[in-house]
Amino acid sequence: MTRIDIHYQVEYASKAVENGGTAIGIRCKTGVVLAVEKIITSKLLKSGGNKRIASIDRNFGMISSGLVPDGRHLVSRARDEAASWRTSYKCPIPSSSLAFRVGSYVQAYTLYSSVRPFGVTTILAGWDSETESRVDGQVGSGPKAALAGKTNGTKAGGPGLYMIEPSGLYWGYYGAATGKGRQTAKAELEKLDLPSGNLSLEQGVKEAARIIYAAHEDSKDKDFELEMSWVSSSDGPTKGRHEQVPKELLEQAETFAKRAMEGDDDEDTATGGGETMEL
Repeated sequence: MTRIDIHYQVEYASKAVENGGTAIGIRCKTGVVLAVEKIITSKLLKSGGNKRIASIDRNFGMISSGLVPDGRHLVSRARDEAASWRTSYKCPIPSSSLAFRVGSYVQAYTLYSSVRPFGVTTILAGWDSETESRVDGQVGSGPKAALAGKTNGTKAGGPGLYMIEPSGLYWGYYGAATGKGRQTAKAELEKLDLPSGNLSLEQGVKEAARIIYAAHEDSKDKDFELEMSWVSSSDGPTKGRHEQVPKELLEQAETFAKRAMEGDDDEDTATGGGETMEL
C-alpha cells in the first residue's frame, strides 16, 4: 500500500467521523465537561442505554464520534494503557501521557496495509491531581529533595482536554468539538472565552447542553438523547473522579438549553418580521 492509499484511507475515516453525532469537551476553571448527541435510530432502543461516554481511570473519561465499535476498541486500549501505567509507576497516568499513548496507537494503524485507520475522533478529559497523593502500595515518603526528588513551592495538575484524530494527531484544547455539528459547536465554544479560565464547572454543564442543542438544529428531524459527564478537582463535586452528570443537574441543563434555543428562534422571527415590514 502506497502513502497515497493511506492518505485516502485517513480521509475516508474522517468522513465517517463527520457523519457521527456531535461530541464536545469544555475545559473549565475547576474541571472538564464532556457531552455527546446520541441520535435515536430506533424507537425500540432503551432510553439511557448504549452509553457513549466511558471512564478510562478514576479521573479520566473518553468520548468519540464516528464508528461506535472503533470507539469502544479505543476505550479498551486506553484502559489498558492506564492500567499499565499504574502497574509501572503506582499512580494514575497523567492526561498528556494518556493522550500520547492513545495517539501513538491510533497513528500506528495508518502505517500498515494489514490494518485500516480508526473511523473515530476521540476526546479525552481528565483531572491531574494538584495535590500530592500516596502512590499505590507506597512505603515511606520518598526523598524531600534530590536530583529526582521534590521541588518545594511548585504546583502541578489541573484539568486536561485532548482530541485525537483518525491520523493519530492530537492536541490539547480549551474546548473541543467533533462530529456532524462540529462547525456550529466550535463557533459557540469560541464565544465562551475559555482561555480566560473563568467558566465554572456548573456553568460549563449548562453551556455544553446548549451547544449540543444548537449543533442538533441541522438534524432537528431526528430525535436524540443528551449524555454528559464531568470530572472536577479534588475539592469539587466529583472529588477528582470522572462521573456522569447527576440527573437533576442534567435536566436543569437541558431546560436551560431549550430556553436558549427558543430565545434564538424568537429573535429570528422578530428580525424576519422587521425585514418584511420594510419591504
